[in-house]
Amino acid sequence: MSSALLVKKNLRFNDLRSEVLTGGSKSEHWRRFQLGKIHKLLDNHESDILFALQADLGKPSTEAMIEIIALKQELKLANRNLKKWMRPKAVNIPISLRPGEATLRLEPLGCVLIIGPWNYPFSLTIQPLISAFAAGNTAVLKPSENSPNTSRLIANLFKSYFPENIVQVFEGDKDVAKTLLEYPFDHVFFTGSTSIGQKVLEAASKHLSPVTLELGGKSPVLILKGSDLEVAARRILWGKGLNSGQTCLAPNHLLIQESIKEPFLKEIKKAFLDFYGPNPINSNDLAQIINDVQFLRLVKLLDGAREKNQILFGGEINRAKRLITPALIKVDIDNDPILQDEIFGPLLPISTFSNFSDAIKSINKDSSPLAIYMFGGSQEEQKQLIKQTRSGGICFNDVIMQAGIPEMPFGGVGQSGMGRYHGFAGFQTFSNERSVLKRPFWLDFKLRYPPYKLNLDLLKKLLS
Repeated sequence: MSSALLVKKNLRFNDLRSEVLTGGSKSEHWRRFQLGKIHKLLDNHESDILFALQADLGKPSTEAMIEIIALKQELKLANRNLKKWMRPKAVNIPISLRPGEATLRLEPLGCVLIIGPWNYPFSLTIQPLISAFAAGNTAVLKPSENSPNTSRLIANLFKSYFPENIVQVFEGDKDVAKTLLEYPFDHVFFTGSTSIGQKVLEAASKHLSPVTLELGGKSPVLILKGSDLEVAARRILWGKGLNSGQTCLAPNHLLIQESIKEPFLKEIKKAFLDFYGPNPINSNDLAQIINDVQFLRLVKLLDGAREKNQILFGGEINRAKRLITPALIKVDIDNDPILQDEIFGPLLPISTFSNFSDAIKSINKDSSPLAIYMFGGSQEEQKQLIKQTRSGGICFNDVIMQAGIPEMPFGGVGQSGMGRYHGFAGFQTFSNERSVLKRPFWLDFKLRYPPYKLNLDLLKKLLS
């Protein structure tokens, strides 16, 4: 039986929706109960999660543990604030509609579809589910087929912990996702590439399903005078090496002021040796490239740079294990092929600038990235960066760490995505903002009804 037919045979879409539409999921107890089961799942199967992530991506245990910690932080925030988030908000009523009571209620949307990525295959599939549960929704999960061990683990665990009218998991390739998108889900949440995100948006539009797209982009790093170059080098190299650069928020390329280039190179080479030792390709702290397709794509870019003598350090390869050490590569920012697309790997191009405004113009030539990073510079230059660029977020003097703040809304803009989640932003994403007005019968002015006799000047005063 084809994957599409399996989806159509097994998907309990009406049951998943009915759980919400009959009001079963609107209570605070229901929501806390589902969040509690995710917490138990994480506690009881920590070693299984770490093993799956190591099998799929060769993740060092420390990096794999970050996925679990991120989920526990999200759960803690949701449990602490759920009552406040659910509370109806009073809305001021104009005098012309008094007496009355107006409220804004954040209510469940219904059954949502969550399509997860392969780079953080556990956390970025489950984290939006936490927001969906907090908002009172049921869900269908589609883990990435490119991380098969984690996908299988998610399917098995959720089948054990949740009934099928609360969560269903469907494994498989793009045909499974395509079939799922034929259903009128009440929200579609996708994390992945821009090209696939466009297809998800197009498919969801046929049902007018709202969509959140968490994509990526070429997140640049500016390094200016005033940087602590030792700290900057460590933080940037860590951000590029994390998950072997397969992170949507990873630094994509560096733009550094010409006058501080040489001392920075000295510091980042030192950091490289400190992180990975004298034989970096044998380091236990390197994650694998996810599959042969991605590995060969990166090797091709690396070979092109090697032919042009652009590699400043790194770039060692282990083909059998799909390992690539971080590589610093000098480039011409305007026309190097390595910068045509998001790198999504451990290759780190570097170019120089002398004028800060020119560096900003260079950033703005590309589509809006998920993040812009800047090290050093003055407060005025920081303000200029905020004022004259567009991105999902900005981080000064660090990389990636902004995603570790549960209360901070996370998401992109333009080609890097649409919509936000994490914390209350995630609760809002998966909620319907429902306006409710109550009015009594006892005050009913006949002047509002035909035949109209109300003086227009008086009407304008009443309604203004």
